[in-house]
Amino acid sequence: MVEDELALLDKNINEFWNKFKSNVNDTSCQMVGLRDTYKDISKAFTEKLSVKLKEEERMVQMYLEYQNQICRQNKLIQEKKENLLKLIGEVNGKKQDLEVLTTNIQDLKEEYARKKETISTAKKTSEERLQRLQKSVDIFKDRLGLEIRKIYGDKLQFIFTNIDPKHPDSPYMFCLHLNEARDYEVSDSAPHLECLAEFQENLRKTKNFSAFLANVRKAFSTMVYS
Repeated sequence: MVEDELALLDKNINEFWNKFKSNVNDTSCQMVGLRDTYKDISKAFTEKLSVKLKEEERMVQMYLEYQNQICRQNKLIQEKKENLLKLIGEVNGKKQDLEVLTTNIQDLKEEYARKKETISTAKKTSEERLQRLQKSVDIFKDRLGLEIRKIYGDKLQFIFTNIDPKHPDSPYMFCLHLNEARDYEVSDSAPHLECLAEFQENLRKTKNFSAFLANVRKAFSTMVYS
């Protein structure tokens, strides 16, 4: 009985040992397979991670470049804004200058219109006076032997004859024109009359040209008979 039991025990130990070795061998194979699988997975993960890191690095570079572009664009926009503000200021200044110039031009136009009207009025007055002079000339031409000539400087030369009975054709003359103040001005008498300035003053006050001519002729006659 004891031998049988020992034989059975020995058999069981051998069977257990054989199974244990078999399990150990199977586990070792599985570990090797798992190790190889881990290596493959680790290699693939490492490659994917490297690609991902490169993509992330490229994205970071793109982001930094984009930021630089934005900074440059903002700087350009700021410069253009400043230039635009400066240009607007210059335009506003020129606009004000144009308004001042327009006002000055308008003032000049109004001043020109006033002067033109003044000149027109003065011209009309001169023409009226010349017409009165012509009428006086017509009156005295036959009676007093008076001749009137227009000479240089818009002057009128008055020539009397028939004053000296011994020399009826001898001329006695003076010149007359309107000065800048539009007043009568007498000059260049021949022979010279001391009283001509007084006659001129009376003419300016009275505007009586007929009396003026009569007084001048009388003065020349008095000179002949004295």
